[in-house]
This record gives sequence, C-alpha cells and structure tokens, in this order.
Amino acid sequence: MLLSQRKICSPCEARSRAAERANAVIAGLAVFAVILVAISLMLGRYPISPDQALAMLVNQVIPLEQTWTDQQQTLFFNVRLPRILMALMVGCGLSVAGAAYQGTFQNPLVSPDILGASQGAAFGAAVAILAGFTAVMVSVSAFCFALLTVFLVLLISSRAKGNHMMIVVLAGVMVSSLFQAGVSYTKLIADPTDELADITYWLMGSLTGAKMDQVAAVFPILLVGCAVMFVLRWRINILTIGDDEASTMGVDARRLRIIVIVVATFLTAACVSVTGMIGWVGLVIPHLCRMLVGADHRKLIPASMLMGAGFLLLVDDISRLATTAEIPIGILTAFVGAPFFLYLITRKKRV
Repeated sequence: MLLSQRKICSPCEARSRAAERANAVIAGLAVFAVILVAISLMLGRYPISPDQALAMLVNQVIPLEQTWTDQQQTLFFNVRLPRILMALMVGCGLSVAGAAYQGTFQNPLVSPDILGASQGAAFGAAVAILAGFTAVMVSVSAFCFALLTVFLVLLISSRAKGNHMMIVVLAGVMVSSLFQAGVSYTKLIADPTDELADITYWLMGSLTGAKMDQVAAVFPILLVGCAVMFVLRWRINILTIGDDEASTMGVDARRLRIIVIVVATFLTAACVSVTGMIGWVGLVIPHLCRMLVGADHRKLIPASMLMGAGFLLLVDDISRLATTAEIPIGILTAFVGAPFFLYLITRKKRV
C-alpha cells in the first residue's frame, strides 16, 4: 500500500521540484539583471558609481547634497540611463514576443519577425530616411509599417483556404520578401554619401542615441504588451494540446491565437521602430529559457522577459566597450545567436 502511494505521489513530487527549480532560475535571472544594471552604470569612459546613480535619481524627488559633477549628471540622464533602459525594454519585448510566437505556432523555429514585422519596419524607416524626416518620424514610420505588414498577412491568411497556421506563416514569408525588395530598392536610389549610410546603419540595429523621450514613448506599449502576455501565459500552454482539446476547456483557440499574434506584433514593432533590426534575441533566448525552466509558459514567459533584458544589456555593454568605434548591436547578437542556435539544433537531447 505504501509502495503504491509512493508511486502515485512521485510524479507530483517531480513536478513540485521542477517548479521550485524554475522559480529559483527566475529569481536568479532577476538578480543577474539587477547586478548587470549596476555594473553597466559604471562602465564607460566616465565612470559613475551605483551610489552616485542612486543619489542622482533620488535628487530628482528629494534635494540632496551634490556628490557628483555636472558632467556626470548630464551623461547619466542624457546618455547612459536611457540606453540601459532601452536595452532592458527591447530585450524583454523581443524575447517574450519570440516565446509567445513559438508557443502559438507550436514551432521552435519561429521568431518575432516571422510575420514580416521587422522587414515592414525596415521599409518604413528607409522611406522616412529618404523623405528627410526627423529621427522621431523615422521611428513612427517604422512602427506604422510594421503593423501594416502584419495586418496584410492576417488579411491574406483570412481569405485563403487550408491549414490556417501554415497559411499565416507562408503569407508572412511572402509579404516579408515583398518589403525586403522595397528596402533594397530604397537603398538603390538613396544618396550614397548620406541616405544610404543612414539606412544601412538603421538596418544593423543599434542603441546609440537612445533618448528618454523614446523610452517614454515605447514604455507604455511594452508594459501593456508584456502584462497581457504574462496574464495569458497559462492559456498559451493550452494551444499546444490542439484546438479541440482547448475548446473542451472553454478556450477559443483561434481567438486566443489572434490576440497573442497582435500583442506580440505590437511588442516587436515597438522594439524595432526605436532600435532598428536586432535579430536572434527572440529566437535564441526562449530556447535557452526552455532548457532552464521547461516548456511551461507560466515559467517560460517571465524567464524570457528577464533573460532577454539581461542578455541585450550585456551585448550592448560589449558593443560600446569592445572597440573605440562602437559595433552595431545587431551584428553582435548574430555573432552570439547563430552559433548557439546551431548548437541547439545539433545537440542530441532536445527540449
């Protein structure tokens, strides 16, 4: 009798241990992100200690005795703090979008740009640069074209017959190719001495020039989007068991997929519009988190948020400190992401 009870309880105990391990990993990722922020504040040609950074922040609310220079204050609020916040937000947004897409499409090769949002944003930014718009309008144009691209994909897929999810992916590939051709044409007709360089640099992705007004503009979108994904994380698990099983549990799988796709698209569009095209984050980070916390989206979504934020901040620190001439962050994420992904798909044990 006791032996049978042990056999019955062992799966429960295993799940409990797995949940505790996942919670420990999530807590560790949160601590890592906080430590990395403190270190990032100190890195640079003009160092700023964490206590000085904290004092400058508190000084905005409660006047304190100044223990920092005016140069440090200008550097902190106009350059370093916006860049760190932008890296955290974009890394978090792209990673959670990637995890949501992979769960929704039930395909581990899916990334946030699967529906063409990145290429649409690239075309919108290129057109705005050719038109001579300001940096703010370039971001607005990129955001609008990213949304337009996904809207076209969903419109095309709604009119086609067959496997709905397969049609969505195929429509995304086709529309993405169309906008990619548009980007190539804008590069062809751009002024080689000015506009072409701006378009090329935007396409490589960078956090250089991040401003607090950009942070303030993107933050509400990312906050709402990540909050929605966090609330729906257990429902994404239901999508993996099939539409019929989901309906028996009272979940409209089709409507849930549309909600997740729309929210993930807004997250991707907001991120790409302010930083340019940063690849691999939304593809690799969810895989790595899946290795650490398992495939349960209740743990995977928060883990992806924290790891993505820390990863992009770490890569940005490397990009601005590795050489005297800053390396675009999109190049570094590809250098890190591609070899790691090759390792993932060739390893014997699969997650």
